[in-house]
Amino acid sequence: MSRPIAIVTRLDAAEEMEWRDQIAALLPEERIIPFRDMSADDRSEAEIAIVANPDPTDVAALPGLVWIHSLWAGVERLVSELGAGAAPIVRLVDPELSRVMAEAVLAWTYYLQRDMPLYRRRQSEMLWQPQAYRPPSTVRMGLLGLGALGTAAARRLTEAGFPVSGWSRSAKSIDGIDCLHGEEGLRQILAQSDILVCLLPLTADTVGLLDAERLGLLKQGASLINFARGRIVTTPALLASLDEGRLAHAVLDVFEQEPLPESSPFWDHPGITVLPHISAPTDLQSASRIVADNIRSYRQTGAIPRTIDIARGY
Repeated sequence: MSRPIAIVTRLDAAEEMEWRDQIAALLPEERIIPFRDMSADDRSEAEIAIVANPDPTDVAALPGLVWIHSLWAGVERLVSELGAGAAPIVRLVDPELSRVMAEAVLAWTYYLQRDMPLYRRRQSEMLWQPQAYRPPSTVRMGLLGLGALGTAAARRLTEAGFPVSGWSRSAKSIDGIDCLHGEEGLRQILAQSDILVCLLPLTADTVGLLDAERLGLLKQGASLINFARGRIVTTPALLASLDEGRLAHAVLDVFEQEPLPESSPFWDHPGITVLPHISAPTDLQSASRIVADNIRSYRQTGAIPRTIDIARGY
């Protein structure tokens, strides 16, 4: 019989069991046990842990772990809390997640391209005043981050007729996308983008990446969509850029503290649209299939799925 698999989360019990039951139904030959229900022998024998924001002390109580499978695409909290000595971590790479994120990027790009925030303000003023239409071909998109999510979003935007540039830390080549990299490439994409979309992972290099200096490089009247992590954009610099009129609008789905506190100036700022972290929710069914497939492959071959680079943070 295979060694038990631990599921270790800080989800509420009902949600955790929903994940456990879904994955277990796909792996009837496995014993997938919530950490709290594991015996001492189970904890000693487990070589795989399926996790979602786990308590680090629970993970540390599984001494035989060979690898860890995250249920989330973002792993910066996991890396930070588990530390460099943790077992190799496999992040969730789900084509459905990429599709949903690309859909969200396109939807909120249309929101900005079609001047929806302006029309909402004019409604509140009972002002009947059409705005000149801007076709997609005249709106230059800039994407920060060209991983799986960024590449899917870039292709969706290109299909919709938007010219797209993308930026990554190292050089990449994607058909139909103007790919930039490095510090000079970052300055270039900031200066040319009408709408800037942030899809970067949160790492030591990206914390505070969009600070006052870099936001100051944006085109006058540009807009920002942040679907990455709140700490990538410096809050005082963002508010100043909006108040000065350099940045026309910001659509924010991620924040340094979530849920967003009632005291946050973002709630009632006329230049900000607040979203409750809904741009790309993890799909239970598709994610469970990917986790199950990775575990089944490991049992058959002994090869651990592709793991993250702890030093890079993703």
